[in-house]
Amino acid sequence: MRRRTGWTRLCLAFCGATVVSTQVVTGENWPNWRGPTWNGVANGVVPVEWDTERNVAWRLEMPEWTGSTPVVWNEKIFLNVANGDNLELWCLDRNNGQPLWKRFLSSGNHRERKQNMSSPSPVTDGRHVWVMTGTGFLRAFDFDGTEVWMRDIQADYGPFGLNWGYASSPLLYENALYVQVLHGMRTDDPSYLLRIDAAMGATVWRQERPTEALRESPDSYTTPALLQYDGVTEIVITGGDAVTGHDPETGQELWRADGLNPGRNRSYRIVASPIVIDGLIIAPTRVRPLLALKAGGRGDVLQSHVVWEAENGPDVPTPVTDGEYLYIVNDQGIVYVHDLQTGTLVYGRQRLQPGTYSASPVLVDDKIYVTNENGLTSVFRTGPEFEVLAENPLDDYTLSSPAVSDGQIFIRTAQHLYAIGVRRSSE
Repeated sequence: MRRRTGWTRLCLAFCGATVVSTQVVTGENWPNWRGPTWNGVANGVVPVEWDTERNVAWRLEMPEWTGSTPVVWNEKIFLNVANGDNLELWCLDRNNGQPLWKRFLSSGNHRERKQNMSSPSPVTDGRHVWVMTGTGFLRAFDFDGTEVWMRDIQADYGPFGLNWGYASSPLLYENALYVQVLHGMRTDDPSYLLRIDAAMGATVWRQERPTEALRESPDSYTTPALLQYDGVTEIVITGGDAVTGHDPETGQELWRADGLNPGRNRSYRIVASPIVIDGLIIAPTRVRPLLALKAGGRGDVLQSHVVWEAENGPDVPTPVTDGEYLYIVNDQGIVYVHDLQTGTLVYGRQRLQPGTYSASPVLVDDKIYVTNENGLTSVFRTGPEFEVLAENPLDDYTLSSPAVSDGQIFIRTAQHLYAIGVRRSSE
């Protein structure tokens, strides 16, 4: 063994001490890459149809493409930006898209196949913003752009060893950032999970996470998920052929299901992140199986807590759920819908417009928005029948998942950041 170390029901509060805000996250903000519920779900209504001119409130020129999602808090938008050799954090005025400030994060930007070093998305609590780079720098700023602290994770714990470059975003919960480094293709160093004090930047604990995954399969590009049930809180991570739950206070591994790569495929890296809702954990893999597990297990839960599994995982896009159905869009634009509780296939193999899909879908009102790499956003209706409502072209390379806030949807292409729709509070 090579050891390497739904909905508004899940709207929770980010609270903390010292410099960390005690403000409550609402559906009007998009404070991290999957939004206020961590599940890609937003309240309100946004436009169904647009193009490069129609329904566009503003657009801002971007220097390069990225996989990073914009995050939004009230009057500000934050972007992780690749700008030549440099990586930067941009703060924009969300009313007109104009930059309020830009801050240097790291040099050494480069491409790793379909990725550069700006792929992780920022996270904010309404007073501070934290951003990770693919080069391993983790920095904290206040909303005026003053740097609070900086960490070099690679300098502290060794080089990242992922085949496609580091891309996981931090999870912010209460006064801590949870940062995963699950790798192995280009290193024998252990995989691990970090808890970092959000106010001061110090490591609270580092938990190694062993795996027997082979070659590229230890690599994970996912973001940790927050699981809360019966007064218990756990951090859920996927990668290295397994999904695991961890104690947020100690990092201790509480449970594990090693069934994400039963065929021992040597290139089964995981990109789509886990999602949790109402005590149910959805753990996607490259394709098969996708596992649904009930919360509350300890130790090996593969046999005891798997509720259902499916053979049509998404590969890259993270699924989304309305609490009744699970909506899966794979990287070829094929849609599968399962009953969330039973796993029963409601419909499958419904094709969106041809193309490659890397961005994750978002759910707003009773509609799902998903953008392909050509910048085309398809809108289809939730529920048991497949119905495409609109197809909206931006005609530009797009990897970033949309963000939604206060009646607007923000879509980041290689050349522009678009604000689509009229801000609800300005009507």
